[in-house]
Amino acid sequence: MTPPKPLLAASTSALAKLDFILTDIDDTLTTDGRLPAAAYAALEALDAAGIQVIPVTGRPAGWCDLIARHWPVAAVVGENGALWYSYDRATRRMRRHYAQSPETLAAFQAKLRALGDQALSAVPGAAIAADQPFRMFDVAVDFAEDVGPLPPDAPDTIAATFRAGGAEAKVSSIHVNAWIGAWDKRGGVEHLFATLWRPLEKVLDRVAFVGDSPNDAPMFARVPLSVGVANIRPFLPAIATPPAFVTQAEGGAGFCEFVTVVLQARRTREENTG
Repeated sequence: MTPPKPLLAASTSALAKLDFILTDIDDTLTTDGRLPAAAYAALEALDAAGIQVIPVTGRPAGWCDLIARHWPVAAVVGENGALWYSYDRATRRMRRHYAQSPETLAAFQAKLRALGDQALSAVPGAAIAADQPFRMFDVAVDFAEDVGPLPPDAPDTIAATFRAGGAEAKVSSIHVNAWIGAWDKRGGVEHLFATLWRPLEKVLDRVAFVGDSPNDAPMFARVPLSVGVANIRPFLPAIATPPAFVTQAEGGAGFCEFVTVVLQARRTREENTG
């Protein structure tokens, strides 16, 4: 495993030509469970610069509808790639994509709920996540948001319980998300790009991804200009392909650090070509 380089080692020319920034939300945009004003202002600054921002999150469909409507973003990929929403403000029309039909989804829900009960029995103190009522495709087990502290191996035990039952499971910084189906953050992003813009592989040199935890691994592996905020460091041994770069600051401050570098690179390019 090649450890991430400091963000300042990133190519200024690569940063300057970014058109899309994909970002996780929890502990990447947020700090201590809240979205700082500075992080939201950074999203606004990217939007004003013509850079399209796409949150890529494990958070639920209900949250994603709100984010797509009310945040300065081009789209949002939710439930670890199971769905995406993109709101056209000019036409007031929401475009939606779901990875499974309602019939297939309904057929798996009882099994997922049963596996969730097994996971809670295996890890006393864990709980079904508070945002579960707003989810469509997965079951989220909370080990660090509203519960805990739990033993360090709690997330892995929860994930192993789901996997033993035939489900997929991904560990974030706060939840274990489990589902039955063939998708992840990378798959959701690739479908979004192919539908709204161009295939992701055609624009990779204009895309960056920012994340903080093991469930971001598919995106770190897919996007060459990948960045971890500093709080990713404890998770690095569990990530087969770590981010290429890491910020000095954690959480939302780390995201702001990245945005500052991107916008400065753009200004430098404009000054040199102006």
